[in-house]
Amino acid sequence: MRQLLLLRHAKSSWDDPRQSDHGRPLNARGREAAAGMRQAMLALGLAPDVVLVSSARRTMQTLEALLPWPDTPIIEPMDRLYLATAPQLLAVLNNVAETVRSVLLVGHNPGLHELAQTLAGSSRDPADAARLAARYPTGALAEFAVPGPWHRLAPGGARLVRFLCPRDLPLPA
Repeated sequence: MRQLLLLRHAKSSWDDPRQSDHGRPLNARGREAAAGMRQAMLALGLAPDVVLVSSARRTMQTLEALLPWPDTPIIEPMDRLYLATAPQLLAVLNNVAETVRSVLLVGHNPGLHELAQTLAGSSRDPADAARLAARYPTGALAEFAVPGPWHRLAPGGARLVRFLCPRDLPLPA
């Protein structure tokens, strides 16, 4: 069984109207939420083998807040993940090496939310499935179990294991 972790970047800043969308940094709330998600991921033993991350500043800063993990994953910043659609994200996942057990994809809405909804064939917790269907807030993490090889990952082909939002987590210490 493979593991797919879909993480939307944490809350970003809109303070500088001259700042490009690609270059927007995290705000203080986003940094705090990302630190809280790091603690939750460590407590749950969620440590990816490979991280695919959008090249946008806010996604890279979200990833930085999650580091380090007990085992160092391969990290691949990718321009094509920036504002990618669900089909584009799925195509990237379909090309992951079959030897990879766990992938973390750090990206953006609406593509990430659409991908999560597309992949969810079933769920361990109906409440998590309903929350995922309703919205995918900044800093949220969806964990999926993927039964087959990455190249066969398709709509309905994964099981939602859990859906964590920053507001669900205790504040980091």
